[in-house]
Amino acid sequence: MPMPKTTANWSLYIIEASDASLYTGITTDVERRFGEHLQGPRGARYFNGRSPLRIIYREDGHDRASASRREAQIKKMSRKAKRELIAQATPDLTTGTTA
Repeated sequence: MPMPKTTANWSLYIIEASDASLYTGITTDVERRFGEHLQGPRGARYFNGRSPLRIIYREDGHDRASASRREAQIKKMSRKAKRELIAQATPDLTTGTTA
């Protein structure tokens, strides 16, 4: 009998693209998914004509439903609100505080 999957293994992520735009997605493996975006055919169509540069935000510990809800919530945010969310969660490397 197979082991049941844990339900809180989904993550939400935001990737900064080469044109400075922000892409939001969900997955069970952020590093694998970023690699798929870099490689092409299994990546999002969003990256046709632009390249993913880096993961700039992530939230772990979601189940599939809560990750989808959070993704929809973030996609409705303005660019400024997304940047503020990212700044609050990203520690400033020189001082160890949040920016």
